Amino acid sequence: MTTAFFGSKGMWSWKELIYLLAIVLIAVPIFVEYSLYHYLVNFFGNELHAGTLTGLVMSIIFMASLYFIVLKPNGQSWKTVGVHTFSPGHWKPIMIWSIVLIVVSIVLVIIMAEFGVGTDNSKTDSLQSQLTRLNFFIGLISAAVISPIYEEIFYRGFLYRFFSSRYGIGVGMLLSASIFTLVHIPTFNTLPVNFVSGLIFAWIYQKTGSVLPCILMHGLFNGIAVILTATA
Repeated sequence: MTTAFFGSKGMWSWKELIYLLAIVLIAVPIFVEYSLYHYLVNFFGNELHAGTLTGLVMSIIFMASLYFIVLKPNGQSWKTVGVHTFSPGHWKPIMIWSIVLIVVSIVLVIIMAEFGVGTDNSKTDSLQSQLTRLNFFIGLISAAVISPIYEEIFYRGFLYRFFSSRYGIGVGMLLSASIFTLVHIPTFNTLPVNFVSGLIFAWIYQKTGSVLPCILMHGLFNGIAVILTATA
């Protein structure tokens, strides 16, 4: 694998980063993940359906914010954040890293369980308690399609690239993975998995120059998690 070249230092400004982080870390949790989610729970009477629609709204907000705050003002396209094809030669290492991620994640979850660290995931609980074909399909689409697309474009395509262009690959990986982990609270038992996956996805993005492998890996990983949850 050859290292991808991401262009000049400081492609985007700190002001743009602060605006986006304010939306992602403050506005979205308050107005979408809390207020909208609870309204939808009361409306649907189903936490899985409410959580899925909340995730869809979040994806629209993430992508619209990235486009109108960063890409459009700078005359850039989605290719700037890695939305383009990658070399077929990268498939082998992508598969290897996917296996590594799955194995490491299983080990981390087992370790966290041994320490009695629980989880608070309403969508998972709802899927298990109200398991139907429709709910399984909704949960799979939410976890394996919607979340991977907007999360990889934002956290790797933009956030990792922002930090790595200024401070180097290592720091970029650590900072983007840390923020990616932070936004997954309160699923405390999976936070180590979020951090490790954030590092691996950033590394794959760095090597391929495309977020598509990250989206595929993320989707595969989440899809397996949904299947295991449904069959547990």
